[in-house]
Amino acid sequence: MLVHSKAARRAVHTLFFLLFVPVFALPLLVIVAASFATSWSGALPSGATLTHYQDIGRGDSLHALTTSVLTALAAGLAALTAGTWAALAAEKLGRRTRRLLDALFMLPVAVPSVVVGLSLLVAFSRPPFLLNGTPQIVIIAHTVLVTAFAYQSVTAALARLDPVYEQSAAGLGARPAYVLRRVKLPLLLPSLTAAVGLCFALSMGELSATMMIYPPDWMPLPVQIFAATDRGSLFTGAALAVALMATTLLVLLAVSRIRTKASYR
Repeated sequence: MLVHSKAARRAVHTLFFLLFVPVFALPLLVIVAASFATSWSGALPSGATLTHYQDIGRGDSLHALTTSVLTALAAGLAALTAGTWAALAAEKLGRRTRRLLDALFMLPVAVPSVVVGLSLLVAFSRPPFLLNGTPQIVIIAHTVLVTAFAYQSVTAALARLDPVYEQSAAGLGARPAYVLRRVKLPLLLPSLTAAVGLCFALSMGELSATMMIYPPDWMPLPVQIFAATDRGSLFTGAALAVALMATTLLVLLAVSRIRTKASYR
């Protein structure tokens, strides 16, 4: 809409597709094709089989996919709770304290995720917080890594929120807890659903920190994809990657529908 000339719009669209297809779309299409392939023919996969997907429906692959979904759901909800609480609390703080809180939540994003995994491995290796070798430490790691995005999303939503609704409710005698539960949170619901969807997607694809801490009985799917490709099973790894992408997209579509319904209420 910012480009008014028809020729200029065509040039912009052409440039977009020239950049989008080779950089983003083509690698994903190759992964999808490889998930059905039996061999490589030059630079592209060839042959056709459903064996790789049939293997996902049983054994370790299905367990790894379920583990990823459960971990992402738990981490997403925990991150949303912590991020929302912190954003609501930061709204009442001074500018310097708020900047300090912002820096604290953004610190796990500013450092490599493998550092976060190592720090948790060291922190929870001794009683009374002995969590090494448990699923809980994986969920904690994912929560630490994605909470910053929930915090930033809710903070931005609070900045856009019109204070007149809260002031009107308070002027009518509503208590702060009632205003928060019945006025503020419902107005933030579209942003909350978007934040939990983002946290879920990021958790589903997390690998570096997970590699440091996951126990053998709680292996998320990205770890299994890495293991499969590392031992040369590229087609199996491609099928697992497609399953990971499809599951993430399905959950995001469901969250998007919830967000759309919440926006029209």
